[in-house]
Amino acid sequence: MLAQFLQFTMSGLTVGAVYAIVGLGFTIIYNASGVLNFAQGEFVMIGGMVTVFAVAAGVPLPLAILLAIAVAAIVGVALHRLAIEPAKDASPVVLIIITIGGALVIRGIAQIVFDKQLHKLPGFSGDTPVNFMGASILPQALWVLGGSALIVTLVTLFFAKTMIGKAVLATAANRLAAQLVGVNTSVILAISFALSATIGAIAGILVTPITFTNYEVGTMLALKGFAALVLGGLGSPAGAILGGMVLGLCESLSAGYLSSTYKDAFAFLVMIAVLLVMPSGLLGKPSAERV
Repeated sequence: MLAQFLQFTMSGLTVGAVYAIVGLGFTIIYNASGVLNFAQGEFVMIGGMVTVFAVAAGVPLPLAILLAIAVAAIVGVALHRLAIEPAKDASPVVLIIITIGGALVIRGIAQIVFDKQLHKLPGFSGDTPVNFMGASILPQALWVLGGSALIVTLVTLFFAKTMIGKAVLATAANRLAAQLVGVNTSVILAISFALSATIGAIAGILVTPITFTNYEVGTMLALKGFAALVLGGLGSPAGAILGGMVLGLCESLSAGYLSSTYKDAFAFLVMIAVLLVMPSGLLGKPSAERV
């Protein structure tokens, strides 16, 4: 029983780490611009697909990874410049619809550039499972967890220690005040989209050896990442990480002990139950309006 529980838990943490990274990408853009970017899942897809096709073309894996990250960052900046920036004064609902439209465009282009088949990368450290207290753990799962921890650490240091990171926080706090002290908020927002796309691409690269990828894999990942964001607390990076882990564990444990048919429904039911008790999420702060 312990081995089975560890197996389900490790699987849940691995999937949850991916949801957490996607949720973190949502958080970066939301905090900087107030936009909920539902194209975030497409950055994950780009990371996985570009890496797969680059490796198939004979490009060494490290260079293929760098290429995938660069392509995702360029697409992220293009989304901001061509879709978000021209409509920056639009209502939040309109901006959400624009990002959904952007996701559809990216998905359509990916379908043309790549194909409709499922693809997989070989594990970075092979595919021989590691035995831990009776549970079989894929080495790639350790890459996912380690990569997620590294991303969270680097993003935290980026915001705390760099001038650009502090400029992003200033733009998030008050865009007009940031502009008055010399911050080019348009450039900062473009950097936020590039950073978010980079994080999404890394998630796609890490998880592709485990879960496969294709041109439409980003749709469900965007929904799960958004669910992690809402569960943890809208706008809270730590909340996005916690929400992703909780969501992944709920999916894995419900699939293992109940039925895999209902794992998505069970995870979302847990999210709804938490929000009924804590409307601002697990780590979110209750909203207040000064009058």
